[in-house]
Amino acid sequence: MQTSKKPLAERMRPSTLEEYFGQRHLLGEDQLLSKILSGGNCPSLILWGPPGVGKTTLARIISRNVKAIYIQLSAINSGVKDLREAIATAKKADRCILFIDEIHRFSKSQQDALLGAVEDGTIILIGATTENPSFEVIPALLSRCQVMVLEPLGKEELEQVLKNAIAKDKILEKYEINIAESEAILRYSGGDVRKLLNLLELAVGTSQGGKVEISNKGIEHLLQHNASRYDKSGEQHYDIISAFIKSMRGSDPNAAVYWLARMIVGGEDPKFIARRMLIFASEDIGNANPNALLLANNCFDAVSKIGYPECRIILSQTVVYLATSPKSNASYSAINEAMALVKKTGDLSVPLHLRNAPTKLMKELNYGKDYQYAHGYDGNFSEQEFLPKEVKGTVFYEPGDNPQENRIRERLKNWWKKYGY
Repeated sequence: MQTSKKPLAERMRPSTLEEYFGQRHLLGEDQLLSKILSGGNCPSLILWGPPGVGKTTLARIISRNVKAIYIQLSAINSGVKDLREAIATAKKADRCILFIDEIHRFSKSQQDALLGAVEDGTIILIGATTENPSFEVIPALLSRCQVMVLEPLGKEELEQVLKNAIAKDKILEKYEINIAESEAILRYSGGDVRKLLNLLELAVGTSQGGKVEISNKGIEHLLQHNASRYDKSGEQHYDIISAFIKSMRGSDPNAAVYWLARMIVGGEDPKFIARRMLIFASEDIGNANPNALLLANNCFDAVSKIGYPECRIILSQTVVYLATSPKSNASYSAINEAMALVKKTGDLSVPLHLRNAPTKLMKELNYGKDYQYAHGYDGNFSEQEFLPKEVKGTVFYEPGDNPQENRIRERLKNWWKKYGY
């Protein structure tokens, strides 16, 4: 195969919006970014999306569109010194786009260094990130930028990318390339254009002679195994753990085990999985089945001692148990409501009868006076007030509708008339 120092993905990088594939929700007719660019101007942007969807390419095209000088930095190997030099260069230009790849890797101080230049218009910042900017970009900077969400390319768009590369690349056009089947090459790309073109280039580079046939079997043989698309530190990480938790909450053991398998195959830390199940056992099951918390805690201990591959069995057992358990978020709701009231009402005084009285003076001030020691009464219960008078009678815990908490409700109903159980 005739070679080039530049990989195919770089050779095929679009230079105009007309050549750019995908992101029609941003660049289609009457869409937001199209309208912005049609005016020949651009605000500071955060481009959020998975790898290989065209974030860097779009930034370069925008700079040409608005006739700005273009400076590119990578957050991996750039520091505050590099930012200052870029800003100094920008001050000498009429208009400057500073593109920062993987901006989520910048520290708070590094992001702070951008604020003034963004605020006064010295730079038009375009940051690219695979992480949720709500978590990774400081609020002050985020408030000065428009967030644009880029999506993985769909099947038709990826097929267009393939055909375009075969037809227009100066090296590939020398080969007779036939796409007999595209399912495998599209599946393995995962919506990542760079990965798609790398696979095409690999298939051509390993072919014999001038004829190349792209088939499912050929691509699978080329790659040897299916590398599960799972980024332990990226957006996929949060999406899959969300699907996992929601499947258990929805009492679907099959879906929960599937998402567990996705994490295991992707190499997720088993302690991270077990930790989330431990939280789930209290948040979503609670007193509907108190044993769930015990099992989840034992699961965490076990996977900490054992690790892969055997700990997958313990994880699976616990997932199935949690998914099929009765559910209640009553305790979770109770603490949330109580904390909300505390923030609203402030530091209310502790009733005198509940206060500790270790000194003579405190006793003289009636600390602890009239406190009723529950164990001195029938049934180990005495109805007295335990809340500050300003919030007395407030109900935070409302038992769930399940056998375990129905029994709790009956006890509370017999004990406490004022709460209305």
